[in-house]
Amino acid sequence: MENISNGIQFLIGQLEWVMFSLVLGGGFYLLFHSKAYALRHLSFASRLLFQRENEKGISRFQALSAVLASTVGLGNISGVAIALHMGGPGVLVWMWITAAIGAIIKFYSSTLAVLIREKEADGSPLGGPMYYMTLGWPKYGKPLAIAFSLAGLFGVLPAFTANQLTQTVVTVIAPNEFWEIGDLGWKILLGLVFMIISSFVILGGLKKIVRVTAALVPLMVGLYFGLGVFILIQNASLVPEVVQQIFSEAFNVNTAVTGGFWGLVLLGIRRAVFSNESGVGNAPMYHGQSETKNPIHEGLVAALGPLLDTVLVCSITGIIILISQAHLDTSLNGIVLTLEAFDRLFFGVGDSVLLIMVLVFGISTLLTYAYYGVKCLDFLTRKKWGFVYNYIYLLSIVFCAVAKVDLVIGLIDLSFALMCIPNMIALLYLSPKVAVLLQKEKSE
Repeated sequence: MENISNGIQFLIGQLEWVMFSLVLGGGFYLLFHSKAYALRHLSFASRLLFQRENEKGISRFQALSAVLASTVGLGNISGVAIALHMGGPGVLVWMWITAAIGAIIKFYSSTLAVLIREKEADGSPLGGPMYYMTLGWPKYGKPLAIAFSLAGLFGVLPAFTANQLTQTVVTVIAPNEFWEIGDLGWKILLGLVFMIISSFVILGGLKKIVRVTAALVPLMVGLYFGLGVFILIQNASLVPEVVQQIFSEAFNVNTAVTGGFWGLVLLGIRRAVFSNESGVGNAPMYHGQSETKNPIHEGLVAALGPLLDTVLVCSITGIIILISQAHLDTSLNGIVLTLEAFDRLFFGVGDSVLLIMVLVFGISTLLTYAYYGVKCLDFLTRKKWGFVYNYIYLLSIVFCAVAKVDLVIGLIDLSFALMCIPNMIALLYLSPKVAVLLQKEKSE
């Protein structure tokens, strides 16, 4: 396992600069290319969110809810803690910058997912990166689509979620006090429980997934936001100092992070990409199934995702951890660090309250990620064997529940990089098609 982990880290080191250049460089290009259209029309996007159209497919609200269910999860609770443990307070600024760029990237990718897509026999839409690559770029798109889909089969496995979800339950409840089967035994048992719960929704297909997530997401985000705001109000006198610390450390060229200042920047980008999937190409797989007739409208709704995910939820988590000063204890990392922070600041029961939210966040992520893998395998096998991925995914929940966290994070970072690179190349090539739509939108 150690050799595999080292090998993965070596590959990530070779690929992360390519991903860094494409996400930030390409994202800034698209920002100026569109004159920040998506960021300037956020209020309009919010109004579009609840409008319906009488077409085949899922609603815009369902599409965004499914995307948020996959991104607003343990990455926001555990991933932020890992970033702060490794890079300190300044890492949040680079996560915010990446989130703003991510909103632009999701605007382009989801616009293209509606603009360039196929229809199934019953008239339902069929869209996503693999389709806008092959249909929009016939000469070179197919190899990019195959590379994207192959990486997606591994990148969307429930590695991080299942691992951190089981770790949370074992840490907070200490179940060995009730039944002595050891931590490994409990992780296997919990993995089986999460697998069974997930199967009831995952095996029901797209329609069941979006119905469940449309009900769960507003509730879970609202509760987490309410708890976070309450804690921040209770500690309002400490917030300005923490915010100042965040910005001062973000530009500290003498940072102790491995790789120095650029190591800090890369850490923030990597964690933000994992949190809101900026440039990875997952979100367009849901938005490409939308009933939306106007591609720009779907792109605007998709742009809300990274802002809600990273700027809102991740920021609450990060600031609470910094206020609690739990990050100063170097023995704490991941979900354990976040649990300790909430426990310190919420009457000594914050970890128990957070556990309930973690369970909802984690299970909602487990429900939605399987669909990405089905889409990738559908494309690779011409829709013959895509359904098989559901069973592979469900079995992997148990394996991932007991895997080492370093190996888990490395595998996802590598797969996301291998998805991000072909997706960003395709987005940049196809961006003129979005420019044409924007010109028409402005003239109407």
